[in-house]
Amino acid sequence: MTRMLDVSGLKASYGPVQVLHGIDFHVDEGETVVILGANGAGKTTTLRAISGMIDTSGSARLRDGELIGKNPSDVVRLGVAHVPQGRGTFPELTVEDNLDVGAYTRKDNDVDADKKKWFETYPVLYDRRNQTAGSLSGGEQQMLAVARALMARPQLLLLDEPSLGLAPIIVSDLFERFSTLNDESGTTLLIVEQNAQLALSIADRGYVLESGEISAQGPAKDLLNDDSIRKAYLGV
Repeated sequence: MTRMLDVSGLKASYGPVQVLHGIDFHVDEGETVVILGANGAGKTTTLRAISGMIDTSGSARLRDGELIGKNPSDVVRLGVAHVPQGRGTFPELTVEDNLDVGAYTRKDNDVDADKKKWFETYPVLYDRRNQTAGSLSGGEQQMLAVARALMARPQLLLLDEPSLGLAPIIVSDLFERFSTLNDESGTTLLIVEQNAQLALSIADRGYVLESGEISAQGPAKDLLNDDSIRKAYLGV
């Protein structure tokens, strides 16, 4: 398969505290890959490093282009969109304005067509298109955050704890939509998530991050059936 993202020797620190200790992983084109781990394992830091949001060392190559050392705007232009933990919308802007902001790096004439596409995908957003993002429910804000990121037409979509703070029925619907997005558009997904059962159910492969190091990896179905993973992350 074609390699979409190749991360090697990735290190990151916050002040004197080293969070990532030279991790290696990859994501192939069209895959859904999940990174599991407890709070403080370094999951969010990994996505922030790839997105250019923190100073790091090592390598993170998107196809043939190095991402490390780039600023976040350049990373978006290269084809990576990031939905951060805590929704990632502009609460004071309307739903429609949020989608327009998501397309700010684009120079083509298809922005309106893409807006229509995501309004059709998430009809509730069309119904609330003139409302401020901050007035939406948690689930609606997460839908908007994903749609806003997709307005950039990314090759790779990074999702940081998309289930956080949402009701189980909303989470289930959201992950079903992620699976559909991957199947229908071929968008490559890298998901950081604590809901291991749900994340692995839509993933091709997974990695387990512990204290800033990769401790396990493999096909999603193998991780689901691994006794140590089941006890640590699935409550079994």
